[in-house]
Amino acid sequence: MKNFKKFAITLAAINALFFVGCSSDDDFTPIEEEPVENTELNGALTSDRILDANLQYSVTGPYLIKSGVKLTIPAGTVIVSQNGTDRYIAVEQGGKIDIQGTASNPVVMRSEGNSAGDWGGLLLCGKATTTEGVNVTAEVGGLIYGGTDDTDNSGSINYLIIRGAGAQINSESQYNGLTLYAVGSGTSISNVAVIDGADDGIEFFGGTVSASNLYFENNEDDSVDWTEGWNGTITNTYVSHTKPFSTAIEADGDNGNPKVINFTAVSTVDGTALQFKKQSGATFTNIHLSGYSKNVDMKDDGPIENVIVDNTPLTSPEDDVFNGTQVDITGWNWISN
Repeated sequence: MKNFKKFAITLAAINALFFVGCSSDDDFTPIEEEPVENTELNGALTSDRILDANLQYSVTGPYLIKSGVKLTIPAGTVIVSQNGTDRYIAVEQGGKIDIQGTASNPVVMRSEGNSAGDWGGLLLCGKATTTEGVNVTAEVGGLIYGGTDDTDNSGSINYLIIRGAGAQINSESQYNGLTLYAVGSGTSISNVAVIDGADDGIEFFGGTVSASNLYFENNEDDSVDWTEGWNGTITNTYVSHTKPFSTAIEADGDNGNPKVINFTAVSTVDGTALQFKKQSGATFTNIHLSGYSKNVDMKDDGPIENVIVDNTPLTSPEDDVFNGTQVDITGWNWISN
């Protein structure tokens, strides 16, 4: 009898606990976990996005910033691309990029192996004028560029390092480190380094955008390239060649007479410094060339007077006018960061 009483008391206690537990279900609030950010950059960005500098992102395909959308990249963000011909970041017409690097904490975009030709780099498409017309189709991914708004704004780039770009697009073309398709003067570009690219460091396809504080090291084709009537300005540019390359500057097409202010190019492997094709030219102020076997190549025997150095048109490719003051990069420690 005593055992039965003990059993009854125990059973009653268990039932009480069960009913108390059931009655408290209505008050239970589950803990919601924070969503994990997708660190793969691929596909279309259709709403504003701010990356997290504490995460490392991977380019796994074309990453397209669509019209009306802005991608913000804070200081210190590292983006590592997979190797491949369709690995790149592109700002489409009407889209914007805001790269917020600092001298102590630049933004880095690089390939997995940091080797030339691994990936496609960064491309901006604007609505400024180009000699090719309006709504031109680029050789990359069918991107559209070109218009009539020379003040178009594709965003801001400050303190950016690009490594290992120059992947093959097709049998005749490669990506550049930074490609600017008809980008307008409302876009801000400063403190950009392009290192170890298999093609050009920077190429302007028309447009009116300007850039300052540019560093190019061992890009296998041209460090600075422009065509389609680009007529902006680059200021404070330093080019270093210690491996085979094509040129420090290649200019092609109609002469938009862009301005090149404070330009230094140094080679330890000879080569050609400046090459002008067709009618192209430029106005240089303070240019220093050192170590090149040929300073000027008028590839198509175009008008040499379109090349102006310190207010004086060239009269011969052998004119000795390229001994200006070197751009001082001793304070550009962000490059090694």
